[in-house]
Amino acid sequence: MAKFIIGKKVGMTTIYDDTKGALNITLVECLPNKVELIRNEEKDGYNAVCLGLANKKGKVTCKEFRINSEEAANFELGKEIGVDIFEIDEKVAVSGVTKGRGYQGVVKRHGFKGSPASHGHRHDHRAPGSIGCAFPEHVLKGKKMAGRMGGNNFTVKNLKVVYIDKEKSLIGLKGAVPGVVNRMVQLSLS
Repeated sequence: MAKFIIGKKVGMTTIYDDTKGALNITLVECLPNKVELIRNEEKDGYNAVCLGLANKKGKVTCKEFRINSEEAANFELGKEIGVDIFEIDEKVAVSGVTKGRGYQGVVKRHGFKGSPASHGHRHDHRAPGSIGCAFPEHVLKGKKMAGRMGGNNFTVKNLKVVYIDKEKSLIGLKGAVPGVVNRMVQLSLS
């Protein structure tokens, strides 16, 4: 069965396990999601479920998840989905928007080494170096240069569910989740 939910990244913490010791986990608050829309192949050309999550101000965030035609029977309009659909030790994929880091140079953005500190190099330790050639006399597309970094959609796969609190609607994932605290993320089975 397809399992997916929308949640909000709360932050990181450490829990202690008798066998594994200390585990660094990311907490995601997944308040009950409501099925807002069901798409089918006859009408829309594909099968999908649109989940909605209302915040405290009443604004609804909707995300669409693709499903198989056999799984469409498991969903109906208005059905609520909570954290109880997931189980401990399941692997999930988490999608979200990464932290925005602003305008960055090539050393931070692409991991360039930089120039040596001696032998005629002065004030160009973090410079990108040559960016073109004699022909075709212009900078080629895709050249790694300075620019805006972060703020992209990113998916982290195979994060293990190690903690579930049904009363507080919390899921604990072993590892790092993309984005800053209070940003919306989507969880689905890997």
